[in-house]
Amino acid sequence: MKEERYHLAMDKYDKSIMLNALNTLRTEQVREERPTDPVDELIIRVSKAPTRKVKVAPCRCNEER
Repeated sequence: MKEERYHLAMDKYDKSIMLNALNTLRTEQVREERPTDPVDELIIRVSKAPTRKVKVAPCRCNEER
C-alpha cells in the first residue's frame, strides 16, 4: 500500500503560524522531557518547503444564481 501524501497551499502568514505552533509543541515536549525528533524533522520540512506560484480563482460563494 502506498503512503498517502498531502499538499497544503499556504501563504507566508499561514506558514508562520504553523512554525510557531510546532515550536510551541517542541517547547512543551522539552519541558516534559519527551523526545523532540519528530517535531524537529517537521519544523525543518515546513521551513524548507518549496514555493510555487498558484493562480487563485475569485470566490463565487455570495453570487446569486
